[in-house]
Amino acid sequence: MNEFLSEIFPEESAIPKVYQVPFLEQREYLINGELKKWEGPLNPVVSPVFIKTPEGLQQKIIGQTPLLTASEALKALDAAVSAYQLGHGVWPAMSVGDRIAHVEKFLTKMREVRGEVVNLLMWEIGKSLKDSEKEFDRTCDYIVDTIKAVKELDRSSAKLVEEQGFMAQIRRVPLGVALCMGPFNYPLNETFSTLIPALIMGNTVVFKPAKYGVLLIRPMLEAFRDSFPPGVINIIYGKGRETVGALMETGKIDVFAFIGTHKGANELKKLHPKPHRLKSILGLDAKNPAIVLPDADLSNAVSECLTGSLSFNGQRCTALKIVFVHKKIVNEFLIRFTEAVKKLKPGMPWDEGVGLTPLPEPGKTGYLNELVDNAKQHGARVLNENGGQVLHSFFFPAVLFPVNEKMRLYSEEQFGPVVPVVPFEREEEAINYVVNSNYGQQVSIFGNNSKTIARFIDAFNNQVGRINLNTQSQRGPDTFPFNGRKDSAEGTLSVADALRVFSIRTVVATKAVDVNKQILATIIKNRESAFLSTDYIM
Repeated sequence: MNEFLSEIFPEESAIPKVYQVPFLEQREYLINGELKKWEGPLNPVVSPVFIKTPEGLQQKIIGQTPLLTASEALKALDAAVSAYQLGHGVWPAMSVGDRIAHVEKFLTKMREVRGEVVNLLMWEIGKSLKDSEKEFDRTCDYIVDTIKAVKELDRSSAKLVEEQGFMAQIRRVPLGVALCMGPFNYPLNETFSTLIPALIMGNTVVFKPAKYGVLLIRPMLEAFRDSFPPGVINIIYGKGRETVGALMETGKIDVFAFIGTHKGANELKKLHPKPHRLKSILGLDAKNPAIVLPDADLSNAVSECLTGSLSFNGQRCTALKIVFVHKKIVNEFLIRFTEAVKKLKPGMPWDEGVGLTPLPEPGKTGYLNELVDNAKQHGARVLNENGGQVLHSFFFPAVLFPVNEKMRLYSEEQFGPVVPVVPFEREEEAINYVVNSNYGQQVSIFGNNSKTIARFIDAFNNQVGRINLNTQSQRGPDTFPFNGRKDSAEGTLSVADALRVFSIRTVVATKAVDVNKQILATIIKNRESAFLSTDYIM
């Protein structure tokens, strides 16, 4: 047993009772407003937490979920298609105000199970208590902000416009049936950032939870069932190849919301028989670089790069995945950075002040070791004490220097606690890295010379979706656009943008002559149309 990490995993009796988790055998799934019971095989849910026993460390199995087949997935799709009814279903035809009321009902019920969801976040994906609570609360805030944005959109759409002799009203309408799939690292927040906008804009949904972070949806199944009309939201489980592949092959999916790898997205999109009719909203891979210039505030740069690269063990698409540091300051930067890494507290998700936790993906520590070994073969060294040490699912961060283009870490997204540091001298070295990268999500620039920073901004504005100045890469605030270029994304997500990507504008227009104006006035005055109306939500 690794001596440094030997006390990382606890005995069962040492886990505080409030954070202990009962074994959850889930057989329920949601189709057409009913919680169905699955009598077939189940998939074990394995926690990244190991438990000390007299026989040694044993990985904790915390539950089971249904291994549904293509048959159940297609029934869920049929329910969503029927509920949408080619745009004439109850949900797409419902007023915006009424749809908001359904979402608000769900939010109230969701908040009632906060404790269960937070606890499962810790046990399923190893996210710290603080970050698990933050993810839940941020998701609730996102729903509130989405409701506010829908009301604003509805108010702005209520007016009639007159242009070049035409009078018109322009409103947003749903696209159809959406397939929503979220990632394991933010199985609640990232998933709901597509699921809720899709629903509130009038689409019907088939939702498949992430591969890891799947049990935490169970406490909300009743809330989904009770808050929306039958068929509006359908929740399935099982292997993606069987279930999701079958859904895409039907051609009945109109909107594909997916957060994962670009390879996975490509494979699924290819299955759709009418790709020109498939609207995709994708959050994919990233290799976000930090560029630390010679005049940077080192204290700030070290602090931001530390959080940016190792928050939630670096398992964020917005994490800083590679750090370029100017040769004039690289030695001092590395001294401070490795010292800061040393202060991070390893432990279990519920431990107070924990900064490093076990990794949920099977085989992840082995993969990270491969990257470290490959870097060593090409001249890099692990600089920090205990860097790269492993005990089962726990991997202590490794800071590697000097990293160069021969190493896999230079271009490959590690999605874990490995920090590659590249020394550079000329600005073009860092600029060329970003320009030639297959990814284009974000970049962080650390420095104080305005002219130098301006040159980098102008070099990167057509390469990435967001340029961060003296701060780590990140998604928030949720009102800011969240997107990417190249292989990193398709479509833009934010509170307002998400409403737009899950809808399309429809125009009612006529020549602005008296007879037509009178027809419009009569329809509006007598409320003869649900669509053509000047009513709006306060």
